Amino acid sequence: MEEVALLGSYDEEMGGAAPAGGGAEEDEEEAEAHVRVTGMTCSACTGSVEAAVSARRGVRRVAVSLLQNRARVVFDPALVKVEDIIEAIEDAGFDAEILPDSAVPQPKSQKTLSAQFRIGGMTCANCVNSVEGILRKQPGIKGAVVALATSLGEVEYDPSTISKDEIVQAIEDAGFEAAFLQSSEQDKILLGLTGVHTERDADVLHDILKKMDGLRQFAVNTTLSEVEIVFDPEAVGLRSIVDTIEMGSNGRFKSHVQNPYSRGASNDAHEASKMLHLLRSSLFLSIPVFFIRMICPSIPFISTLLLRHCGPFHMGDLVNWILVSIVQFVIGKRFYVAAYRALRHGSTNMDVLVVLGTTASYVYSVCALLYGAFTGFQPPIYFETSAMIITFVLFGKYLEVLAKGKTSDAIKKLVELVPATAILLLKDKEGKYVGEREIDALLVQPGDVLKVLPGSKVPSDGVVVWGTSHINESMITGESAPMPKEVSSVVIGGTINLQGILHIQATKVGSGTVLSQIISLVETAQMSKAPIQKFADYVASIFVPIVISLSILTFSVWFLCGSLGAYPHSWFDGTSNCFVFSLMFSISVVVIACPCALGLATPTAVMVATGIGANHGVLVKGGDALERAQNVNYVIFDKTGTLTQGKAVVTTAKVFSGMDLGDFLTLVASAEASSEHPLAKAVLEYAFHFHFFGKLPSSKDGIEQRKEQILSQWLLEAEDFSAVPGKGVQCLINEKKVLIGNRALMNENGVSVPPEAESFLVDLELNAKTGVLVAYDSSFVGLMGIADPLKREAAVVVEGLKKMGIHPVMLTGDNWRTAQAVAKEVGIEDVRAEVMPAGKADVVRSLQKDGSIVAMVGDGINDSPALAAADVGMAIGGGTDIAIEAADYVLVRNNLEDVITAIDLSRKTFNRIRWNYFFAMAYNVVAIPVAAGALFPLTGLQMPPWLAGACMAFSSVSVVCSSLLLRRYRKPRLTTVLQITVE
Repeated sequence: MEEVALLGSYDEEMGGAAPAGGGAEEDEEEAEAHVRVTGMTCSACTGSVEAAVSARRGVRRVAVSLLQNRARVVFDPALVKVEDIIEAIEDAGFDAEILPDSAVPQPKSQKTLSAQFRIGGMTCANCVNSVEGILRKQPGIKGAVVALATSLGEVEYDPSTISKDEIVQAIEDAGFEAAFLQSSEQDKILLGLTGVHTERDADVLHDILKKMDGLRQFAVNTTLSEVEIVFDPEAVGLRSIVDTIEMGSNGRFKSHVQNPYSRGASNDAHEASKMLHLLRSSLFLSIPVFFIRMICPSIPFISTLLLRHCGPFHMGDLVNWILVSIVQFVIGKRFYVAAYRALRHGSTNMDVLVVLGTTASYVYSVCALLYGAFTGFQPPIYFETSAMIITFVLFGKYLEVLAKGKTSDAIKKLVELVPATAILLLKDKEGKYVGEREIDALLVQPGDVLKVLPGSKVPSDGVVVWGTSHINESMITGESAPMPKEVSSVVIGGTINLQGILHIQATKVGSGTVLSQIISLVETAQMSKAPIQKFADYVASIFVPIVISLSILTFSVWFLCGSLGAYPHSWFDGTSNCFVFSLMFSISVVVIACPCALGLATPTAVMVATGIGANHGVLVKGGDALERAQNVNYVIFDKTGTLTQGKAVVTTAKVFSGMDLGDFLTLVASAEASSEHPLAKAVLEYAFHFHFFGKLPSSKDGIEQRKEQILSQWLLEAEDFSAVPGKGVQCLINEKKVLIGNRALMNENGVSVPPEAESFLVDLELNAKTGVLVAYDSSFVGLMGIADPLKREAAVVVEGLKKMGIHPVMLTGDNWRTAQAVAKEVGIEDVRAEVMPAGKADVVRSLQKDGSIVAMVGDGINDSPALAAADVGMAIGGGTDIAIEAADYVLVRNNLEDVITAIDLSRKTFNRIRWNYFFAMAYNVVAIPVAAGALFPLTGLQMPPWLAGACMAFSSVSVVCSSLLLRRYRKPRLTTVLQITVE
């Protein structure tokens, strides 16, 4: 999978997003073909088929399933035919046949895109529900997910039915601000421009772009100094577009790629700046109101001045009225607009409560002021209440914006890993390097050769073509030790070159790089909703109506009791009355209630946790995976490559016939040379060392041709080679059948194993070694013992899981004796051996029957069905292959300790979420009765509305800060897990 889909609902088999080049061909027809491919034995085979088919012009997307022996190809029927696809697969060395009724042209309307939008003005979970509900009602929208913590929304839509501008309009009609950020349409790019100011400049730029080949459409926006270009990346490169704009204008115009993450960061900063400006303005106007009300009456000179009449009004009351009106209707306009939009669509949110509370206080104060001016009776005036409520709410919102920004620090740190520039090595026509040029790192294209200096960052994923060095990959993989790099070594974009100069050839750029995939994966996880959040969404939907009802009930009870004389008039001062007394309690109830804290409890914690996980090499694919992992009862480990190192070594070779040992090894190596299985490679290495006392060269050393030449000099020719899944391989050598595999393969072919060989084989298996039996011309010849050493941390991790209350299980296709020997060494009692690849998922389901939560740890290739069937699939040792579809977690490092880290992080996260919900619920359960005056009859404690507003503002901030405490998470030490004290 070259890319990670923005939305998890994309077709898993196709891997989600379309590759670059397939996104903007709106007018072209697509066809889809399903091809049966036979002869594939491993993931390398699927890669060969994909590469062969993808190389054909006109093929848009291809996905190959090893388990189903099927390839799915989406192509342009005008450029490539089904027969060409079949020919490409057969040229790659596999048999292929088209499945009936599969090559049917697809209307373009079946294509969906995923787009990301920034949504402003959301304050609580109810706002999220409103936006999602309105988007899902729009024609052409397949799915919508909105995240309150990031103010982002991701929409899966059919571009032939609805455009991104119409989606923006729908969000704005719902009462929120919206801006398009990016989409999965890879061949559309937005360039920032400098030097383009007038319509004449735009015309010049238009003429330059019109002359370029490969540009399908473009639109210049002089207001924003941007140009949106749809282009064919097969015909023209992005760097060529940028260079042509500069050269065509003689240097007047310069363009650069707009980084969506940088734009997002600037939007966050703008939002915080805007909120700070409103807060300062509100404070500037509210402080004088507070002083006039609380401080000035005790200062004789000022008190006298404020009591002077200005018409029918006192000077102080008039000043208060003017200042508060500005706060209420100018600074507080955002609350009125948001409340109106929410109510217009039949929903409610925190803005409705703020508007109700402040407007009630303001209207009452104005009425009291006018009543006093014309009757001479001066009822109490509470102008300061609405002003202070708005000020405190803005203060809380400002702190919330800052705190929520910190929850996405992990994404920001990952984005900052990408260097701003890259050094491109220039070639002449003969391919010789003639110079170098510094370019924008976003303009690097596949095939570019880049120079990486010591101490600088690697600009993109690639392969070393010259030089040696060590690279720090800890920021990507979590592996602290610097990794040695030489010619043919793979490097990851964003990592740091420590020592020597390297020349690398870029292989993946843009959204295809490991770093971009990690960022996309983390973003997708942060967009997902944990099931526990459904409770908060439900409460938020009914919260505001309940609060308003409680407020009315509070007013009614206090007013009715006061009218009937149920409480003494001494409870309120002489200038007041029971109406005002009841109104203040009612306003406090409306203002103190906070639905925001409930809405922020889960997403902020999930956001921080997924970022922390990425920093530790544990990539989580969603909040639902986080929630399931906390309750894991069983952890199933695949043996080979998971509990063991996956580096098989031949330890013993014994012949039980008259054949010479050297001839025996040559025979076995000749048969295994066609196999990609790790055991086959071990056999080949052993045989080569036996004959030549050296190490067989590998493709990693850049001398594949030499390797093939060496092998051809001493190996025999093998014909009709085939792999028998779960049993071994078979072929013809010298027109005689060769069988290499386990007992089952021998029994199927009627080969009897002599007692002395069986006894030797049992001894091998009891010592945790795998026995490989060899037969030639229907006669048993000999066997080999192969060991795969355990990972050094395996036994400790298994013991640690037991201490955490988790039951470990080992799953393997190996025989029972070897499996039990390995399990005994690692400390696992529950063993499932001789399980075929297709049967691993059945083992998972059998453990799930009693309702247990099962986690499966495997390599993500042969274990894909079991990973998908498990409640929590963990692909370990994925390294740079982080887009494993079947897994819920990708553990980048090949270290079992990360299994404990993943489960521990899940438990810590959901403990924090539970605390967040407790704080949010407890706050409302305690605060609302106090604001309603439940304690007043006993203690005389009355909460003024402005103080209630302050409490409400800080409640949501406290929940976000609680989630931020997860940033202090540290991986558990195994000594702590095992409860061992190290002296």
